[in-house]
Amino acid sequence: MTASPQPSARVASRRRGGPLLLAALAVGLLVALLAALVVSGRSPEFRGLVQFSPNKGLIATAPADVTLVEIRSGRESIALHRKTDGWTIDGPPGAVALPAEVAAHIEFGLRFLHVSEPTREIPANELTAASFAEFGLDPPASVVTLGGPGGTVATPNFGVLNPAGTSQYVRLAGVPTIYLMPRHVGNEWQVASDMVHRLPGQIESAAPGAGASLLVPVSLAQVWAAEIVFAGKLTRFERDGAGNWFRHTGQHTHAGNANAHVADPAQARLIAASLEAFDETAIETHVARAADAAALARYGLALPPVIVMLYARDSSTALARLELGANANGFTRYARLAPDGEVVTVAEFEVGRLTELLKAVGAGS
Repeated sequence: MTASPQPSARVASRRRGGPLLLAALAVGLLVALLAALVVSGRSPEFRGLVQFSPNKGLIATAPADVTLVEIRSGRESIALHRKTDGWTIDGPPGAVALPAEVAAHIEFGLRFLHVSEPTREIPANELTAASFAEFGLDPPASVVTLGGPGGTVATPNFGVLNPAGTSQYVRLAGVPTIYLMPRHVGNEWQVASDMVHRLPGQIESAAPGAGASLLVPVSLAQVWAAEIVFAGKLTRFERDGAGNWFRHTGQHTHAGNANAHVADPAQARLIAASLEAFDETAIETHVARAADAAALARYGLALPPVIVMLYARDSSTALARLELGANANGFTRYARLAPDGEVVTVAEFEVGRLTELLKAVGAGS
């Protein structure tokens, strides 16, 4: 009689048979997949997997249809253009081709905006004008304006990261909703911007059209006085000799260019913070290129409730006169650059920041 295998022999046999069994199962599965492909003409569907959908991204426009990208963060802005042979940046000699690694990040950024689905949406009924500051969107940390042959496609505003640091709060200009997007969506634009600014000789000429999306046509660095008309009252802010802001009260003149005013440090910081934020106010939507008297009245611009006038140093002629009209949808307000500028909309909190400044310095109604 043949002796039965010892336990150690049985274990060794199972060890030898295990890989053979797995290999046989793998071959069988492959044969089944090939058979399904031959019969149906397409690969089988695995219902347990998450299906990819390109239509749930933040931006509906296909990446290939975007021909202009403007990236703005604080005072820095760059404008990039898609040409037939790749992305370029304008410089003194003309358009300069971007390196392939920079262009790749731009394409990744566009792709992520097109296919990445928000993990959370905060609708308008859960927000107030003051809510945007909580999410780092008043003002935004960075703004990306996307354009195509027909004009602006979308303007994502990127805020702060969520407490876990995995996602970022984002708002589309003109849309009263805040989205929580995966962190990598906004990170691609930060990387692209940083790489462009580090290109030799490109910083000074990076954005010939950088102001196209900004409401204020002149940098605040060139402004020495600002007047705000609100609730029938005019409040004037000026800089002292050191360039610090103060509220100018009274009607009087100064003889011999004497430095008669010295700004209060605390109030100077308050004024500067509000005006510098206004300097970065972005146009949300374009409404009308030319407006008649009836249209101006409809937009609240026939008798605008808020007027802002900006002056250069030693000049009584305004560099710019901005008129802020009626509320458009609860979250945006009509505006225009007088006397014949295009009617646009800006975020309501941009106007609220100015009126809050007037109250803080004792000039508000």
